Amino acid sequence: MALDKENAEEGPPGEPAPAILDSRIWVDGCWDFFHHGHAGAMLQARQLGTELVVGIHSDESILENKGPSVMTLEERYVVHGDDITSDSSGEDCYRFVKAAGRFKVVKRTPSISTTDLVGRMLLCTRTHFIKSLAKLLTGQEGSGTEEERKLEGAAMTERMRLYATDETGINPGSSVWFWTASIEAREDHTEEEKGVFSSLCQGLQPRPGQRVVYVDGGFDLFSSGHIEFLRQVLEAEEELGKKEGWYSKESVQERVGKGTDYGPAFVVAGVHDDEVINHWKGINYPIMNIYERGLCVLQCKYVNAVIFGAPFTPTRAYLTSTPWGTPDAVYHGPTSFMPLTYDPYTAPREMGIYREIGTHNFAGVNAGQIVQRIMKSRDMYEERQRVKGVKGIGEEAQRIREKMEEEQRVKEDGASNC
Repeated sequence: MALDKENAEEGPPGEPAPAILDSRIWVDGCWDFFHHGHAGAMLQARQLGTELVVGIHSDESILENKGPSVMTLEERYVVHGDDITSDSSGEDCYRFVKAAGRFKVVKRTPSISTTDLVGRMLLCTRTHFIKSLAKLLTGQEGSGTEEERKLEGAAMTERMRLYATDETGINPGSSVWFWTASIEAREDHTEEEKGVFSSLCQGLQPRPGQRVVYVDGGFDLFSSGHIEFLRQVLEAEEELGKKEGWYSKESVQERVGKGTDYGPAFVVAGVHDDEVINHWKGINYPIMNIYERGLCVLQCKYVNAVIFGAPFTPTRAYLTSTPWGTPDAVYHGPTSFMPLTYDPYTAPREMGIYREIGTHNFAGVNAGQIVQRIMKSRDMYEERQRVKGVKGIGEEAQRIREKMEEEQRVKEDGASNC
């Protein structure tokens, strides 16, 4: 579509594209401490075409137009939602795209935003915790009337199914499972239970020759630290595959001849309950509830299946009872966030399937560090919240948070020295 003369004179610099591709979609954003609302925008954008290009704003442009970012450009991974922002001069950031008739709006994911998460950190609230995700999805728990709870549960379930699609945003991708057991089995190592596995949706299954790999964690404020760990798990499996001939010409041809080629590992991620994480970390951790954290993990391309409500300690009874049988490997990464008073991975060690991922550039990026960044620059983030119409938190709330964090550190230090 040609721009009129007035818009052409005010348009962005540079020559126009030689051709307009309706199937190629552009989406940009800050993507600051990634949450499932960001993933939802990308998913909807992907469904609008066949190719998605993602743009990430620089730290400098975010500071100028929105206020300080929590994560640096290097730490931020990657259609814009209907919460369109303005630039530092107060003008619509997408005015040139709109003038060209190339702008499309996708719906903003409800009940989640960076602003909401910052508010939880500063106010130390726990109202976002979910007692039972399975009951919430069926309308047995939650706020509102019975009909409202059922409608909300159905909407949440549909969102999980959408996030479980493959890279097309349409076809089946990851599998979603729930694990139900006693709080003792989920929270500690004193009870060893097989529990009950139940399926929400079935995605792709392990293919011939693939090793089933298990990882677990809280995955709170899903960040570059989590993503790099998952990437390195897959990389470790690929290195093992190279040694065992997975990428030999004959092996590749055999897989392609049967349909399509695929990687050597099928990664299953277990996500801990809110109650379990709070037992270990206290204050109001996790900042994101199990639904929000699980969706972040579910949309990650390095994960093939997600188990909601996974135990903090993967016991022999649990590992040998998964829907895929005993995993070929259990991976764990650098732990600096969760205070440990015992080794949760005793069983996989004894079974000879335990593997470790060493330290990496983003190993220190976790929920605790992100909260500390917010607290150290509270004034700037308060201004960012004010601009968005959110009431200020105040110094007293910050002092309360700092006191609670310090009390938790003392508690953890005492436990680790026992």
